[in-house]
Amino acid sequence: MTKTYNKLVRDKIPKIIESSGNTCKTRILSDEEYIEMLDKKLNEECAEYQADKNIEELADMLEVIYAIAKAKGTSIEELEKVRLEKAENRGGFDEKILLIETVVNEA
Repeated sequence: MTKTYNKLVRDKIPKIIESSGNTCKTRILSDEEYIEMLDKKLNEECAEYQADKNIEELADMLEVIYAIAKAKGTSIEELEKVRLEKAENRGGFDEKILLIETVVNEA
């Protein structure tokens, strides 16, 4: 029986498949395809987290985010620096604030 996936998988998955006695067909993506598939993978992992609320799915999202940053030439340290700067300037989400509405004053 053949099952078709056409999705990005973690690096060790082909070896895990083969060590279980099965075979798989893979190919290496171009840089452009890789970023496109990472974006799809992030959506997939986000949907899985939303369905399960499982910490493992949250960790998978983080792994994909790190891979996207790296693929776009940004280190994890730089990503964290940007996150911290944004938190410093705009705050985090610790206070659980829900913005209901704003009134725009016309000048």
